This record gives sequence, C-alpha cells and structure tokens, in this order.
Amino acid sequence: MHDWTSLSHVRWDCKYQVVFVLKYRQKKLYGKFRRKVGDIFRDLCRQRDIELLEGHLISDHVKFS
Repeated sequence: MHDWTSLSHVRWDCKYQVVFVLKYRQKKLYGKFRRKVGDIFRDLCRQRDIELLEGHLISDHVKFS
C-alpha cells in the first residue's frame, strides 16, 4: 500500500535516491571505514524515521534509495 500525501487537488508518493560521491571520486571506502559508513547511514535513517530500502557502497561512492 502506498503512503500517499495529498492536497485538495493532488496526491503523491515521494521517494528519493541519494548518492554521495567523494571529491574527485577518490577510492577511499575500504575496510573498517566501509563497515562504519553503513552503520552511520542506518543510524541516521532511524533518527529521522526514514525507511531505507536499498543501499550500495562502492569504493568511490555511496548510493541509497
């Protein structure tokens, strides 16, 4: 079921895709730091009451939707 938001003449279901890219796409997301980034994003989503559907952590960027 959709969580529709509405006004008098419009209804919408807003979804976002967020991509974080390191400066100059440096490949810095490795090892221990890679595990911490996922925990940090999950914690931020919990704090903001946001449902995290999917996440990808690649060596030079992070993509969540």
